[in-house]
Amino acid sequence: MIFSMTGFATAATELDTGSLAVELRAVNHRYLDLQLRMPDELRMLEPILRETLAAQLTRGKVECRIGFSARPSVQHPAQLNQPLVRQLAQWNDEVQAILPEADGLSVADVLHWNGVLQNASMPTDTLQTIVPELLHQVLREFTAARGREGDKLQEFLLQRIAQIETLCTLVAPRIPTAIAAYEEKLAARLRIALQTGDDERLRQEITLFASKIDVDEELSRLQTHLVEMKRVLVQGGTVGKRLDFLMQELHREANTLGSKSVDAEVSRASMEMKLLIEQMREQIQNLE
Repeated sequence: MIFSMTGFATAATELDTGSLAVELRAVNHRYLDLQLRMPDELRMLEPILRETLAAQLTRGKVECRIGFSARPSVQHPAQLNQPLVRQLAQWNDEVQAILPEADGLSVADVLHWNGVLQNASMPTDTLQTIVPELLHQVLREFTAARGREGDKLQEFLLQRIAQIETLCTLVAPRIPTAIAAYEEKLAARLRIALQTGDDERLRQEITLFASKIDVDEELSRLQTHLVEMKRVLVQGGTVGKRLDFLMQELHREANTLGSKSVDAEVSRASMEMKLLIEQMREQIQNLE
């Protein structure tokens, strides 16, 4: 299975003191970028939450939001974190001992310091146990959503691969026809210009032309890259970077095919291939 980098999932649970909610949302990104939004009282959980997310996600800009809403009936005034206030007072004295001209901390400065005011209605001890459990639940739903989106992208890509393969089968038979048409045209021109029937000169020109428009190598590489794409898609896992590299190779071969073309249908097929490749490239940017 392949996974999309975009996804959304949320879960909530009711506690005696309020409601806890965990939300995950992600968009495509070159690397894994984790952003956690949570109350300051739960910041001690950040390392373990990051570890949990990083264990299951490899790419994407992921935002994890954790919120706690206390019940009105159990809300209490915020309490002062006295140990932290004492620590701030000590730091204030030490700084002023070194820099007497420095302004001291005001009451407003202290009250705005992170962690000084604590929400008495938030059951921190309980939440430290419940939050990781709820995150695992959200991750399961999040992974399932990304998997469903990945299935749709896989189907999209396989359809485009089949279309390019069809175009390859249409191009190959047109090359001998193009060479034959050029041979007839060149023979007439050479005989008029040289007023001779120099078959050796004619053969040399035809051979040179045939080598210039020979696209067997390009078609072979296109088919090889398409087979590899299907293998990667079936194998699943983290495929985004691998498929992005294959897009570059496919575009190079399709572009060379167009530059060698002396046939309108071959040129049209090349343009159609590049359009399909660009469509695939855009969607692959969303794959993990």
